[in-house]
Amino acid sequence: MIHDSRYMTHNSQGMIFLSCILHPASCILILLLLASCGAPRYGYNEDYPKYETQPKESPKETPAPLETKYIVASWYGPDFHGKLTSSGEPYNMYANTCAHKEYPFGTKLKVTNLANNKNVECTVNDRGPFIPGRDLDLSYSCAKEIELIGTGTGKVRIEPLGRDMRYIKYIKYSPLGGNGPFTIQIGSYKDLSNATRMKSSLEFKYSKVYITEAEISGSKYYRVRVGKFNSKDDAYTLAKTLADEGYNTLIAPYEERI
Repeated sequence: MIHDSRYMTHNSQGMIFLSCILHPASCILILLLLASCGAPRYGYNEDYPKYETQPKESPKETPAPLETKYIVASWYGPDFHGKLTSSGEPYNMYANTCAHKEYPFGTKLKVTNLANNKNVECTVNDRGPFIPGRDLDLSYSCAKEIELIGTGTGKVRIEPLGRDMRYIKYIKYSPLGGNGPFTIQIGSYKDLSNATRMKSSLEFKYSKVYITEAEISGSKYYRVRVGKFNSKDDAYTLAKTLADEGYNTLIAPYEERI
């Protein structure tokens, strides 16, 4: 038997109407069921706090942009082994890492020595080089793999391969609070040379970078800070950029420099 779908629809509506007359409670239940069927299965809530304390969920790697550059590379080794990089990681001359002036920390690069066509993959976790005419500082391990140790410097081709998003940092807030003005602290070091190097790293891209001294429990610390802001909103804007780039960031009360 072939059923007319239009008849079935009208008949169903009649049955619902009759049910509503005889059983009001049943009518309410049916209407609730119909309403739920019309709603989307999954909700989405973008109600994040005004001041983030951690980065939003991100994939561990992002697709690489279509960008190839030809630059001059050098390398650094034993003199810096074990010292802190600008990303906060200790420099390991035997790991496949490198220093670049602009790429966000965690950026993965394929570096090819144009003299012999040998290549290596490395992760940006530091800032540099600080010598004019050089664009990339390779770890000892990377330089050895593409035979750059002997020459010291050489022309290379770099190709971004994506980014490890775990290098994105949290934005923290000083427990001292206050009503302003505020500043952004990037690091606090007992060794002045570490603070000076961090300051130089930031100055590749940012202005108003300075160092202050603080004494805590009899020990002297050198704090690297950026800017002076009237409100947390103003400080947060730059702090978010720095944290996304991979710097440790702390929004703290501004202290006049002596």
